[in-house]
Amino acid sequence: MTKEKVLLLDGNSLAYRAFFALPPLTSDQGVHTNATFGFTMMLQKIVEEEKPTKMLVAFDAGKTTFRHDSYSEYKGGRQKTPPELSEQFPYIRKLIDAYNIKRYELPMYEADDIIGTLAKQAVQDEMDVIIVSGDKDLTQLADEHITVYVTRKGITDIEKYTPEHIEEKYGLTPYQIIDMKGLMGDSSDNIPGVPGVGEKTAIKLLKEYGSVEALYEAIDSMKASKMKEKLVANEEQAHMSKKLATIYTEAPIDITLGDISYSGPNEEELLALWRELGFKSLIDKSDFTETATEQQAIEVEIVEEVTPHMLADKMAVHVELENDHYHDCDALGMALTDGSRTIYVPIEHAFSNDILKSWLEDETKEKLMADSKATQAMLQRQGIELKGVTFDLSLAGYIADPSISGDDVQALAKEFGYTDVQSNEAIYGKGAKWTRPDETELADHVARKAIAVFMLEPVLEEKLRENEQFELYKNLELPLARILGKMESEGITVRIESLEEMGDELAQKLELIESTIYELAGEKFNINSPKQLGVILFEKLGLPAIKKTKTGYSTAADVLEKLQSKHIIVKHILDYRMLAKLRSTYIEGLIKVVHKDDSKVHTRFQQALTATGRLSSTDPNLQNIPIRLEEGRKIRKAFVPSKPEWVLFAADYSQIELRVLAHMCQDEVLVEAFREGMDIHTRTAMNVFGITSPEEVTSNMRRTAKAVNFGIVYGISDYGLSQSLDITRKEAAEFIENYLASFPGVKGYMDNIIKDAKKQGFVTTILNRRRYLPDINSSNFNLRSFAERTAMNTPIQGSAADIIKKAMIDIDARLKEEGLQTKLLLQVHDELIFEAPTEEVEILERIVPEVMENAIELIVPLKVDFSYGPTWYDAK
Repeated sequence: MTKEKVLLLDGNSLAYRAFFALPPLTSDQGVHTNATFGFTMMLQKIVEEEKPTKMLVAFDAGKTTFRHDSYSEYKGGRQKTPPELSEQFPYIRKLIDAYNIKRYELPMYEADDIIGTLAKQAVQDEMDVIIVSGDKDLTQLADEHITVYVTRKGITDIEKYTPEHIEEKYGLTPYQIIDMKGLMGDSSDNIPGVPGVGEKTAIKLLKEYGSVEALYEAIDSMKASKMKEKLVANEEQAHMSKKLATIYTEAPIDITLGDISYSGPNEEELLALWRELGFKSLIDKSDFTETATEQQAIEVEIVEEVTPHMLADKMAVHVELENDHYHDCDALGMALTDGSRTIYVPIEHAFSNDILKSWLEDETKEKLMADSKATQAMLQRQGIELKGVTFDLSLAGYIADPSISGDDVQALAKEFGYTDVQSNEAIYGKGAKWTRPDETELADHVARKAIAVFMLEPVLEEKLRENEQFELYKNLELPLARILGKMESEGITVRIESLEEMGDELAQKLELIESTIYELAGEKFNINSPKQLGVILFEKLGLPAIKKTKTGYSTAADVLEKLQSKHIIVKHILDYRMLAKLRSTYIEGLIKVVHKDDSKVHTRFQQALTATGRLSSTDPNLQNIPIRLEEGRKIRKAFVPSKPEWVLFAADYSQIELRVLAHMCQDEVLVEAFREGMDIHTRTAMNVFGITSPEEVTSNMRRTAKAVNFGIVYGISDYGLSQSLDITRKEAAEFIENYLASFPGVKGYMDNIIKDAKKQGFVTTILNRRRYLPDINSSNFNLRSFAERTAMNTPIQGSAADIIKKAMIDIDARLKEEGLQTKLLLQVHDELIFEAPTEEVEILERIVPEVMENAIELIVPLKVDFSYGPTWYDAK
């Protein structure tokens, strides 16, 4: 019989480790996810490697424990948990539940005590135990049956503490770890220990005396010294500190080993949560498959020749695409239904049929679609101009509930009560196992999607009318889909030669920096090797080692940034890394996605993705080009018009979100500043720093004010602002407090929007886009706090998104009205990029700002800056 293996995890500690180990990440809904993602990666790895039969994640139940009875300052002085982490704990608990792992907490006791109690019980029952934590407190439990895994670099790199390893590392037994803490204390838990006794001294004393008790029994025979004086003066504190550091292994838990059996995750729940959090990489790598539900039989005719009597004035049309990269993929088949008759046209016959083509291009024939933009782009490649789209399932579903994003027909249909569609995975398989089914099965699958679209049109349109969102859907999102489809099909020309020249230029710069680094180091070494770089910096050049890893010294970016003032070589290393990333990620990355047939990139604009309504650019993501760096900005030089003698014309809104904030909160100072055309960041700096004259505002003050301004818009916390400005959380909190005191209208807006959200459960933008906030009245503080921040910033960000979308529709109409050849190519953040004949520039300078600034009327003026040139770089 296989021996049972028990896996016990310290939930709080691992969540903290994951949060600080990973860079900030957010889902499409604006939820911070780095701690949840890191926790998931750790779970995946540990479960796969250890294959436990029993599992439990223990959490601290609250701030007060039985240890506070003996020392009220226990864990005192800890900084407040960043809200960016707090909001993730509910998702981490959901994650644990989806894995079918038991979780447990006990009032007045810590996670360590729960783990220690269960570990000892498991050993008594002759089970092997693995404990996983982010700190070393639990290493005191190590014995021949208990191994303690402590995370080191990141979340998945671990150090395994056995009695042998502890002996080798410290020369102590596991139990003496408690004595070591009793003597040296623990600043993270505010255990005082003996002042002046560090780790080395504590180990030395324990090797000689064995324990705190034995040390004090022999204290009189110890030679007189300052150390002896400290030990004598703090004897009571040393005993108390040891007691505080001791894990209690007889906690009154009401959970047994029989309750924590583990047999694997709930795959459906886990996939759903990963989708919600945007963990696409985990979904793609997983072997999970969705279970197929039993379907009702449908009648579908497979036809090779479409005749007029098969086509009605109103039909749902679904073109099945091989994948979502529709510029590089083939269509698989087409189904059409009017609710009573459903036909399927094999793809080799669909685009060559003149009758079908004519029907698709007829404005008077109503087409209901799952994703009209993707279909339009595909048909345009076939020489078919789609017209007459009156319903789009992905857009209607997205507006009805923006948390339901994407274009998966089965998932969308299921959300709105229609379950007679199978998932693509169930039909095609997944990843490398993808196969095209036979024509009969394919016809059935594609037809079911068309039927779902037809059935859901009245359901969703009624819902949108009830929510007063039908106008937003019909007059904004639906016509915008047509414009975006044109933009995606058109693409933007990219000169590969320019990118290659930039790549060569960067290669030369990298060589020069490399030579400089070798000269400063006095030898050649692999700059990309953290191990070799660590030796050069911290041993040869003698720089202070800030952090160590399993393989040696940490040379992470945050470490090097702190060392810049210590040696000139550090700046060169940071420059080297930045330029190397620019070359590989952006220049070489862009070259790979330039289409050989037209020398263009065709980014996709995700219209039904973000919770705020903003468009998202993917494949490639043109919103991520690092334009704050001059070398990054230069990448835009490769973007050029498609015709000679044409130019690129760029127009972008100036501080649109702050103007929307001023409109919504009607703060007198903000409104006045915008109406008078004053620099808003200077005005903010004057208020926050108590300065009366703009001339007194320094660049650093303005930078701080700018960070606070945009921080308010994005719901930033004191922690987030402190990280942004590299200041303390206390200073950041003071800045935010001063800001809100200076702009009482903003404070009033925030209070009122939260109050309204609590009543109705959602917030709205200027054009009535909704974002539902199910946690706004939650009893869970973290969930409620995140919902409140979301309530404050969504109307601002969402309204800005609405304005630029409305501007795109108005611009498209105006270009047609003026009979111009100018084409709208890109929308990047608050910027629109056109290509135009030189002779039309003068007209664009007049009409583009006029249209954009009047897209929606605010109580403050909208302002548009514009420029043009032979490249995107020159147009800025």
